[in-house]
Amino acid sequence: MPSTTNTLIYLMKKYAILCALLLLFAAHDMSYAKVRKTARKTQQTTKTVQEKYEEIDNFDFLYSGSNDDLNLEYDAIAINSLMDEAMSHIGARYRSGSKGPKAFDCSGFTSYVFKQMGMTNIGASSRDQYARNIPVSRSEMQRGDLVFFTSPGSGRNVGHVGIVVDVDPMTHTFNFIHASSSDGVKISNSNDGFYAKRFIGVRRVF
Repeated sequence: MPSTTNTLIYLMKKYAILCALLLLFAAHDMSYAKVRKTARKTQQTTKTVQEKYEEIDNFDFLYSGSNDDLNLEYDAIAINSLMDEAMSHIGARYRSGSKGPKAFDCSGFTSYVFKQMGMTNIGASSRDQYARNIPVSRSEMQRGDLVFFTSPGSGRNVGHVGIVVDVDPMTHTFNFIHASSSDGVKISNSNDGFYAKRFIGVRRVF
């Protein structure tokens, strides 16, 4: 009888240990499954966020060059103000060496107009303005650029300057405002006989 009792106790202990082990393994499996589920959820969230960023990246072109756009807008406003100032002097008389505002010579007119925009160092004479500012090809000419011509007394050198009012993009002919020695401040066209043969080049201040 004692032997049977001991055997029974022994078996019960083994059973208890087995149950404990089974419970331990079950808990471990549940914990592992929970970890895997959390990992999958985290992975899915990361993928979703990544996809959203990729989607945003795909539309970066919509925002690229925004600073360039702002600069262009600023330049357009500045050039409009420049042209308004220039046009306000149409009819002012010509006088050699005069810098305005009641009378001008050609470089006195251009330097005065740009000075009103805060640009005080474009050059005093037409030759100085031609040498100092940025060279631009005729095909790239735009409103607000300086245009240069020879004059009867300058030979092949720069002798006259004006400001471009508008440009024909097909023919690259242009209208310009300037202080003419015969008529004072007025608008002329590059096809006018006197200026068509005397054109030298373009310079940009902006």
